[in-house]
Amino acid sequence: MYRSLNADHIIQTIGQLRDRIQERFPGAGLSKVAEELQRIGTEAVTRAEWIARPLLPLRIAIGFLVALLASIILLALANVKISKMWESFADFVQAVDAGINDIVFVGIAIFFLVTLEGRIKRKRALGAIHELRALAHIIDMHQLTKDPEIILTGGPATKSSPKRTMTTFEMSRYLDYCSEMLSLIGKVAALYAQRFNDPVALSAVDEIEDLTTGLSRKIWQKIMIINQSSGK
Repeated sequence: MYRSLNADHIIQTIGQLRDRIQERFPGAGLSKVAEELQRIGTEAVTRAEWIARPLLPLRIAIGFLVALLASIILLALANVKISKMWESFADFVQAVDAGINDIVFVGIAIFFLVTLEGRIKRKRALGAIHELRALAHIIDMHQLTKDPEIILTGGPATKSSPKRTMTTFEMSRYLDYCSEMLSLIGKVAALYAQRFNDPVALSAVDEIEDLTTGLSRKIWQKIMIINQSSGK
């Protein structure tokens, strides 16, 4: 029961986070990002299920082609006349060279066909993971201008300074929401690797985890500054 991620619980948690953001910061852009994360998470469930399922029509077609190639090789070997090959050493060398080339070509073709399903699934998984990577950077952009030191120490604003209307409590909650969203991005990414044991996809998921952890660490440094200033 607790040995795999529950996709429904992840989507439910994202929905609750979206509601919390909307209630705390009505009309904030971060709530739109949370809505997009929920949409991507819902799509991830469908995509992950598709990736985990075997593509039976493709497997049947590949099996037929591999059997056809194997039959061609066996038929060619059956028609080789060994006695005539030994009549001339040059003919023998030429025949062996041609045979090796054919075997290598057929081997490459079989390898391409056998790995085709995995490459199709990998491409779809990597495309979805790229969306999560982009969303993580968007969240980082939202928290970028939330500087607790400006609120705590004050100071004159410039013409190009961003508007700072949040209290320390509101900023703490805003930053905490950003950190939670980054954590959930990592969980959504893990759905793709849960039932798809592809080394390239697993590496991409690990990169998402490293990215979101690093971004979240920066956010928590800001939260710690706020907590220290308030004596928490």
